[in-house]
Amino acid sequence: MRDGARKAARGAAAFGAAATLAVAAWLVWLLPGPQLAAVLGFGPVDGVLTVAECYEATDVEGYAAGTQCKGRYAPGRGGDGPQEEILLETAADAYRPGTEVPVRTARGKAYELSGFAIGNLGVATGLLLVPFLALAAWLSACARRGERVDGGGFVLAALAAMVAVIVLGLAAGLLVGLLTAVF
Repeated sequence: MRDGARKAARGAAAFGAAATLAVAAWLVWLLPGPQLAAVLGFGPVDGVLTVAECYEATDVEGYAAGTQCKGRYAPGRGGDGPQEEILLETAADAYRPGTEVPVRTARGKAYELSGFAIGNLGVATGLLLVPFLALAAWLSACARRGERVDGGGFVLAALAAMVAVIVLGLAAGLLVGLLTAVF
């Protein structure tokens, strides 16, 4: 009977790990995924934004939220639709009015590769993923042993990973910002 319970516990833990990873992937795609894909440049350019004005934006708490630009968006990929007003989130530069910027769109806003966007979205994605990955790792360890494993090490690893995500996100943002400024 003990072997049957151990097999059931292994199966439940393995299913839990797989379900945890599925939920994590779904949440990433639901929350920061489309914007991150647009910033990283997956797929062809959606259209061109003709800049009307740029300004330094702040978030709700008053912290810097990067440069935002308003302008007219003209669809490029077989889009014969009319031009419309759109906001370029976290622009790479404070463009002069009349500048045409190739952009990708997600959730009604335009995006381009910029260090600030990479930093923000990379950190948000990483901080969202780390707890799910730690839980999935713990459940996988439980599935391998067939019994509950002490989770203290997984909690410490998750905390260290969260700090690493913030540091790496800032470093990636600075690197991309420097590279876009140079090239």
